[in-house]
Amino acid sequence: MNQDGFRKLISGQSRGMAADMLRWSLARLACIYKAVIRTRNAMYSVKILRSSKINVPVLSVGNITAGGTGKTPLVIWLANYLSSRGLKCCILTRGYKSKQANCTDEPAVISHNCPTSRIIINPNRVSAAKTAVEKYGCDAFVMDDGFQHRRLARDIDIVTIDATNPFGYDKLLPAGLLREPLDSLKRAHAAILTRTDQISESQLAAIEDRLIQINKNLVIARSIHQPASLKTLKKEQIPLEQIKNKNVLAFCGIGNPDSFFQTIRSCGANLLKSIAFDDHYDYTADDISDIFNRAIRIEADYILTTQKDWTKTVLLATNRNDPVTFAYLFIELKFTAGDQKITELIENLLVGRIEQLNGA
Repeated sequence: MNQDGFRKLISGQSRGMAADMLRWSLARLACIYKAVIRTRNAMYSVKILRSSKINVPVLSVGNITAGGTGKTPLVIWLANYLSSRGLKCCILTRGYKSKQANCTDEPAVISHNCPTSRIIINPNRVSAAKTAVEKYGCDAFVMDDGFQHRRLARDIDIVTIDATNPFGYDKLLPAGLLREPLDSLKRAHAAILTRTDQISESQLAAIEDRLIQINKNLVIARSIHQPASLKTLKKEQIPLEQIKNKNVLAFCGIGNPDSFFQTIRSCGANLLKSIAFDDHYDYTADDISDIFNRAIRIEADYILTTQKDWTKTVLLATNRNDPVTFAYLFIELKFTAGDQKITELIENLLVGRIEQLNGA
């Protein structure tokens, strides 16, 4: 079953006896998963399992649901913020589906957008952090996808919550999208709602109320993924105004493809065709050839994708000489509320470290 089919199943959109039976089976598996997760968390709570403490500030970015919640733009924002404060920042990532520590997918996007930060791809974040301190002199860490990775102690736990589907259908994997029970948010310090421009104010308020009911001390901020420009094969930067009323074919392999397609529509483009691949999809030359052929058939002016997908497809498209323009939509994280609370949280952690670096 592909990603789109799975979402339709767990959301209840798929109907019929077969779908009902499959949801029943997934619910039974979710009970087992819940028992495992609660047992693991309890073992950390009573110190049977212990987190390793690094004498360097660690900021973790994670989520409570599976799929794309906007972690990568936040990791980039945090790393650049720390670097701007004079810290030698290191980004720790497991490199999902990376082979032999190659910089692919999200790590490639992070590396491209954080030129002053070191990035280490290693599923063992404890070992990676020790290497970064001892070998490279790093004095601040951003841990990507770290909320469930509790082996490395963190000073600040920030979770990203996709406002368009904040609580994963209120069911644990595989019956829903929750990676942990919602009460696990009690150990988070901050929550950043992403894609807040795609739902109403009343819906946002309801999400925030529910979060506060779970964790009354949670710092909450709102953000959007703001499109900034297009970047092409020829390394040209195209202003967004140029795609207004233009015909577009868009494709992506991310956790929340509908959000990406909606962003393109919000730029005023005429989205003729949208193609959603599974998250972290491994593209082939045939896939790219098919995409270009479809775009030409429908007389598209542009083929647009995400920066994450661009890193995996650009080499496959480099030698093409088609009339359609291939580009990625460059996205930036923009806070719309609560950013001062987030920076205060970070500054309270960093004040001692910065004073030490400045010789105070």
